[in-house]
Amino acid sequence: MKRSIPALIAAALVATTLTTTTAAAAPTGQPRPVAKCEFTPTPENPAAKPVRIPSPVARAKGTVDVYFVTNYGPFVVRMDRANAPCGVHNFVHLVKSRFYDATQCFRLTNSARLGVLQCGDIYRQEEGGPGYKFPDEVTGQETYPRGTVAYGNQGPGTNGSEFFVVHSFANIAPNYTVLGQVIAGMSTFDRMVAAGIADPDQDGPPTKPIRIYKVWTR
Repeated sequence: MKRSIPALIAAALVATTLTTTTAAAAPTGQPRPVAKCEFTPTPENPAAKPVRIPSPVARAKGTVDVYFVTNYGPFVVRMDRANAPCGVHNFVHLVKSRFYDATQCFRLTNSARLGVLQCGDIYRQEEGGPGYKFPDEVTGQETYPRGTVAYGNQGPGTNGSEFFVVHSFANIAPNYTVLGQVIAGMSTFDRMVAAGIADPDQDGPPTKPIRIYKVWTR
């Protein structure tokens, strides 16, 4: 899918004005901190796009910045490998597999309890994952303030490709693995919310489709 010149310029400006945090090199002779991950195939829900199961070993230190360009503008998420090593490992794997490129976000909410944008479902809301699942990485102390990015799920241990971004607040139980925070581009979500939701309960498809054109990491 072709991206407009304004969107490309905006993404480039965001990228050049950010300082990327990288993990400090491990001392010579010291192994890098890693986590073992368990990815389980879901033949009953095959992959919506071609993607392999990630490797079972994930880095457990440092951060990675993930860049998004949408039809409402760009945003950048800084993901924390220490907080959710398997979750971040999976997300980066899906980004490198171009799983999120040219996709649509099917759910937008703006109620008194929940204000999020839900993405990562390839076919429709909560349908169209990567063909596997993996466990949650939660402590029970999670909170979800504005700018939080976390995995969505359909119950314990059902993480895949679905994720949500909190554009206002989310008064929800601490059952969702936190990947990181939006560090640039929250105004993109403000524009999405201002465009409206095609549901009187303010929980459903956006009035105007929200499209993710391209996602990459640095």
